[in-house]
Amino acid sequence: MAKRKKEWPLWWEWELDLWTHLEERMEDRSFTEVELRRMMETATGFRRARRRGRWVIKTKHKGKRWEVVVPTP
Repeated sequence: MAKRKKEWPLWWEWELDLWTHLEERMEDRSFTEVELRRMMETATGFRRARRRGRWVIKTKHKGKRWEVVVPTP
């Protein structure tokens, strides 16, 4: 079940900043910046990643479940 926006962390509203590493992954996995932004807008949940300072965002892309890993400061 999707978390209500008020339950999402404060950093959720921050501007998305794309890194070179991400651009390479986007190419490898065949999605664009526009599609990534859409995935983030329609995210249904999140959890802490195993690696400290990272979160896993649950979303969908082209009808399939995806998990997008994002770092936080």
